[in-house]
Amino acid sequence: MKLTENIDAVIYKNGIKEEKKEVVVNDQIVEMIINNTITRRFSVIYDSLEEFTAGYLLGESLIDNVEDIKSIAISDDIINVQVKKENVADKETVLCSDASGGQRCKINEVNPLPSTLKVTKEELIENMEKLKEKAAIWSATGGAHVAALVYEDKFIVKEDVSRHVAVDKAIGAGLLEGVDLRKSYIIYSGRMPADMVIKIDRAQIQMLVSNAAPSLSGCKIAKEGNITLVGFLRGNRFNIYTNPERVIF
Repeated sequence: MKLTENIDAVIYKNGIKEEKKEVVVNDQIVEMIINNTITRRFSVIYDSLEEFTAGYLLGESLIDNVEDIKSIAISDDIINVQVKKENVADKETVLCSDASGGQRCKINEVNPLPSTLKVTKEELIENMEKLKEKAAIWSATGGAHVAALVYEDKFIVKEDVSRHVAVDKAIGAGLLEGVDLRKSYIIYSGRMPADMVIKIDRAQIQMLVSNAAPSLSGCKIAKEGNITLVGFLRGNRFNIYTNPERVIF
């Protein structure tokens, strides 16, 4: 399935109107069925769906590690997944802000993470530029979010119309590749509210870096979970909102 499509558009610029082809992202609705009891619907780019599923399950506390996944079967727009945990249907959920019908678990327990990760300011600045360079769908359409999981020499980049799904894909890719998520961090395009930060906490990732802003709810969760939030990383500047000790100046 093509990730982008060319469509007819009328372009107006500097007093000139013309008809031309424009590239738009090809988003699809997929349905995830968990243990034959829970059904979730998401608007996604039809790519890296196995990685998305693994990352979503971890971020929702439906699994604790990759061994908790019994199977993932993808057929057209249906993702059937079996996990070891029982009574998954009992988990309370709230609507996610940008997943087009996807649901996210309520934020209850936050687990404080250790402060073992150290990242230089130079690495953060370089990796944001690297993220933009590798954002192929965003560059072509302007209609996608991009996220990368950074671990040692790995820079795992994923894109999606939803910032949540992009991050799920990046985390899930690392999980399936055997990355030690406790020694990694996420750098991405998008705001940092509570429902994003809690996903990072559940994956035991110590740092979330963005070119955008956090919300107060995100900062509160980050403080409680001992997570470093770096925002407005643009060019040679950034803000650290919580737990700055992980950034080396």
